[in-house]
Amino acid sequence: MRSLHAKRLWAFLLISAMGALSAGTAMAARAAKPNEPAQAQSSQQFVDGIAAIVNKQVITLQQVNVQAQEAREQLTRQRIPVPDYGVLQKQVLQRMITEELARQEADRLGIRVTDAQAEHALQTIAQRNRLSVPQLRQEVEKTGVKWDAYLKNLRQEVRMDLLRQRTVDSTIHISDAEIDAFLKSQGQQIAAGPQPGQAQPPAPAGPAEQAGPAVLGLAQILVAVPEGASTARVQELRKKAEGLLAKVRGGADFAGVAAASSDGPQALDGGDMGVRPIEGWPELFISATKGLQAGQISGILQSGNGFHILKVTTRGPTGRQRAAAPQPPSTAPQLPVQQGPMMVTQTHARHILIKTTKVMSDDKARARLEQLRQRIINGESFEDLAKRNSEDATAPQGGDLGWLTPGETVPAFEQAMNALEPNQISEPVKSQFGWHLIQVLERRSKNMENEFKRMQARQILFERRVEPAFEDWLNQLRGQAYIDNRLDPQSNRNRR
Repeated sequence: MRSLHAKRLWAFLLISAMGALSAGTAMAARAAKPNEPAQAQSSQQFVDGIAAIVNKQVITLQQVNVQAQEAREQLTRQRIPVPDYGVLQKQVLQRMITEELARQEADRLGIRVTDAQAEHALQTIAQRNRLSVPQLRQEVEKTGVKWDAYLKNLRQEVRMDLLRQRTVDSTIHISDAEIDAFLKSQGQQIAAGPQPGQAQPPAPAGPAEQAGPAVLGLAQILVAVPEGASTARVQELRKKAEGLLAKVRGGADFAGVAAASSDGPQALDGGDMGVRPIEGWPELFISATKGLQAGQISGILQSGNGFHILKVTTRGPTGRQRAAAPQPPSTAPQLPVQQGPMMVTQTHARHILIKTTKVMSDDKARARLEQLRQRIINGESFEDLAKRNSEDATAPQGGDLGWLTPGETVPAFEQAMNALEPNQISEPVKSQFGWHLIQVLERRSKNMENEFKRMQARQILFERRVEPAFEDWLNQLRGQAYIDNRLDPQSNRNRR
């Protein structure tokens, strides 16, 4: 039953992927505008209306031109130099190919975004900007982005994040030794808790308790290196990266060069990857930008994805927000600043789970639990009935979930559990896992300071790895797919 309370908070990748609210992009195809550049009209002739084929799916030139026009408008709003239209088309098409591959994989895995998930994401963004949803809509529309387009893009981002959870999250493992090393490097190594009879050391006082987390904003230019590329090809791509570095160090606009030349997913946002606490960035990026101030540019650094050039956009105790629209604050977790006891009320509970299926409807599951509840009230053992009837992995233990910390179970379960007194049994409760009977056995207060530090450290280390891991996964997906990019045939050869 640990699956019940093993849910992941996926909002952090959603927020970082959204970037500035002004970056929302409408995906619906519409007719090309009459004033569309002549380059777009002429390019239609030599590709016969087909821009690319991704596996068996066609991306039309009209779809590319629609999104290229939107990208042009977005770059203009952000005051980023707009590349030549042919270059812009190629950049847009590369993004569309990646999105199409992800969409196909999500379809294959049966991943869908429910209205409730989309609404939760919208509420999360509004709350993190300290806005109501109507106020958020006003801010979005001020940037020139239509609300329907923003909502559509939001659902796509949620689906992408659900895809990442399904395919990548479980492959990332953080050991206790890594957590210990991280905490030690942060000056927050956990000492053994006080022994019985010992006093808890007092929390340190002083202005540091009020200090905000150090944040870092980065933009990147990425020169991607295809998997299995020859040594000669790698050297060729390194020279390309060196040329781009010389360009930006020579005074060229970093965002404009990124928009025209970067292979990164943020290229059409001028390479902007957002602002987050320093610990939330990959270690490679932290090391490469150490000592750099806002506006300064790193050298070339190499990762499994290729060659990166980084620009520090923000460094300081708090993150800036764009003038055009509120920037959702980073959700990358931060190590707690305040030290000392962190008392938390834990609940020892057990439950009986009946899952819904085509045969076991909601009504049948609820009725069955109501019968079991009456039998328990009449004197039968909760433990015995759980062993014989529960469909959760905890059934052999009589449904015992152990000690639960707030946030460890899904909201519907936790809300019902919190409303119970010790030894009280709930009415049937529905969650995404099925229907539950819950019994609270006891409650206690526990100092969770050490556990909280370790949990935060684990999450920070996870987030350092999850984005590069997802990019690697997307690159592998791309390498395994049939892609015929007719606007940029060279990219087809580069994949091999």
